Amino acid sequence: MEYIPAKTILSGWRPGSDWFGINYNMNLYRGCCHGCIYCDSRSDCYGNDRFDTVRAKENALFLLRGELRRKVKTGVVGTGAMSDPYNPFERELMLTRHALELLAAYGFGAAIATKSELIERDIDVLQEVAQAAPVLCKVTVTTADDALCRKIEPHVSVSSRRFEAVARLSQAGIFTGLLMMPVLPFLEDSPENILGIVRRAKEAGARFIYPALGMTLRQNQRDWYFEKLEALFPGENLAERYRRRYGGSYECRCPGLPALWKLFSEECNRLGILYQMKDIVRASRAGYAAEQTSLF
Repeated sequence: MEYIPAKTILSGWRPGSDWFGINYNMNLYRGCCHGCIYCDSRSDCYGNDRFDTVRAKENALFLLRGELRRKVKTGVVGTGAMSDPYNPFERELMLTRHALELLAAYGFGAAIATKSELIERDIDVLQEVAQAAPVLCKVTVTTADDALCRKIEPHVSVSSRRFEAVARLSQAGIFTGLLMMPVLPFLEDSPENILGIVRRAKEAGARFIYPALGMTLRQNQRDWYFEKLEALFPGENLAERYRRRYGGSYECRCPGLPALWKLFSEECNRLGILYQMKDIVRASRAGYAAEQTSLF
């Protein structure tokens, strides 16, 4: 494992209503080795050189402990936005596990995004965090088809295994749901895939699904994605279909978006799955004392 210098681990405090109630962001690692062909984080604008190489931050836990001690406001700490906290190296390094232990010790909540079943290892610590503060576990699933998953997300747990992780987290009483994003146009935007994800999420006990029916493309990310499409789906002319429909647009919404959204939202309503951000945040904080919740 290569270590890189770091001065801070936590971002500054912000009101936690717009994105899963997160007040602070935390990244213990830099880079990702999942190999997802669509990843926005490989874009030049993030300045993440050698993106496919996972590197850990030096003295991350020491820095985190000091920052938590000095924070005037407690809150929900998010992780997983730029680097999966449960990358393969976490199995041995346990930086994420020990960071969660620190959150529990100082009364902070946690909002975790991951594509790895390794999160199951830390159910006991997540339960400890949840005794005093909100916990949200967000497991990303973009396709219900394991074969397609292996192509577009080659070095990560397949979708069926992620649904199993959602089930184990939910059975442990942890507020858990899905990030259904991105939904790749021409590959994952069929009614069968959307309904398949929603129904399997329900079977796994997911409380919510937060969707993005489309994807973003910019800079070198676009070139990387088109190259992978041509290699993985030869003869289907997918890259050319993207060029014709979206040109150089940053936002690439799924064709037939209104119909897809109606299908998705009606099925979620029927099955009692939350999908609006305000409802997800409110539900994640249910059961906490009013004076405590006000801190978040």
